[in-house]
Amino acid sequence: MGTYFNPSNGGFRKSACDEIYIDKSGLLNILNKKLGAERNCISVSHARRFGKSQAARMIDAYYSKGCDSKELFSNLKISESEDFEKHLNKYNVIHFDISSFADFYKETLVSEIIRHLYDDIKEDYPELDYSKTISTVLKQVYNKSQNTQFVIIIDEWDCVVRNFSDKPRLVHEYLQFLHSLFKSEEAHEFLALGYITGILPIKKINDESALNNFFEYTMTDSAELTAYFGFTEYEVEKLCCKYGMNMSSVKDWYNGYLINGEHMYNPNSVYMAMVRHSLESYWKNTSAFNTINTFISLDFDGLKSDIMKMLAGGLVYVDIKGFENDLSMINSKDDALTALIHLGYLGYDKDKKTAYIPNYEVKEAYQSALAKGKWSEISKSISRCEELLFSTINEDADRVAELLELSHDTYVSVLKYNDENSLSCAITMGFFTAPAYYTIIRELPSGKGFADVVMIPREDSVDKPAMIIELKWDKDADAAIRQIKEKRYTGILKGYKKEILLVGVNYDKQSKKHECVIERVTDC
Repeated sequence: MGTYFNPSNGGFRKSACDEIYIDKSGLLNILNKKLGAERNCISVSHARRFGKSQAARMIDAYYSKGCDSKELFSNLKISESEDFEKHLNKYNVIHFDISSFADFYKETLVSEIIRHLYDDIKEDYPELDYSKTISTVLKQVYNKSQNTQFVIIIDEWDCVVRNFSDKPRLVHEYLQFLHSLFKSEEAHEFLALGYITGILPIKKINDESALNNFFEYTMTDSAELTAYFGFTEYEVEKLCCKYGMNMSSVKDWYNGYLINGEHMYNPNSVYMAMVRHSLESYWKNTSAFNTINTFISLDFDGLKSDIMKMLAGGLVYVDIKGFENDLSMINSKDDALTALIHLGYLGYDKDKKTAYIPNYEVKEAYQSALAKGKWSEISKSISRCEELLFSTINEDADRVAELLELSHDTYVSVLKYNDENSLSCAITMGFFTAPAYYTIIRELPSGKGFADVVMIPREDSVDKPAMIIELKWDKDADAAIRQIKEKRYTGILKGYKKEILLVGVNYDKQSKKHECVIERVTDC
């Protein structure tokens, strides 16, 4: 039993015994079908904090000869499989987290990885010839262990490609090392399963074929692996029930990643929300959110308006096919948006080929990024959002009109059009921070038409009134209030027992002035 060779099940045992553990052992059923197959290598590239490392520790515990994990898996889904014991702790396992080496070694990275592995193997096989290539040494282990094949797990495999793009010799040496593990002649005999994880899909590198035999699972297409990374909606519902959390609020905070038709939640954030019983932005405290600014500040035509459209709740078409899976090679608006998708800072609808801001947690991350970035006018406008919300709740119509005017002036220059849709976007951006308290719906069918904006308090914000906002163009705000009443937009809130604010907003195109009228009602 070693650190890198035939590791123990300690890492996974700690996860499985945690206060919150979601059984993802069904993943092993899929991996078992790939053991020893012609195509037995898979690559999982998902955003940080989406459960990749925990899955890798589970794979250790299940396959490694260095431990006995029957009891650990006995109550998990994999134990129901007829092949459960056939593969349990039957393989030589190698597991490396490459990022832990990249932090300490630069030019000697590959040699240090091999040295650490050999130190482990020598404890069991001191007689081997360690002057040979790594593939030859692993073949010797295979022979000495009665033809026991290897399961090789490389976590954060892509950190070398991402972080050392200025060191092509090192990248080449590293890829040759991976070739020895996964594609050499010896590997065809000793390798039962190759499993690598990373943030980005595999980069297409000229004249390098180390990883072209991998099945890829990404943030845009995870196929049959989707449910095993992140938390599914059903899993989150069960946690909300157990911990007394409001599912609707949790959904708005952490849902939004639509992958192969499955709604996925950031597991780290859901975990923290349940344990602390508090809805907050947990991901931004563990991720490099200045990455957002790196990409949204690029001067590609249309990028800024697309980002603003998504921040206002819209969808944006993205061509993801041209992205070279390299953060140092962003050559277009589509490249920048695709990078943000793979990093988890945008959601992606594969069927519609559109990107969007997935949830309020990520929206807050953009707010933090903008506060430190180049878009000072946007950041300044967002900083006024809380005042706008509470001015509306307090029925200060004149101040609401002033703040909406400032918001509209900011965003119309970005969005490059001057019409009712621009006003609607400005309204949504003006209430940028309101999703912390409200579910916001635009163009909601109600009564005899569509209410422009409806804001419904979350169950944990019941002290706040609901709002129906109607927008007018070159008319007057009173006309907006009349339309709400005449078309019975309040019908959407039928049965709502608390107060409702009717908010009428008019924009005068000539004067560019905004007018607001607010009326409080209690009878729907």
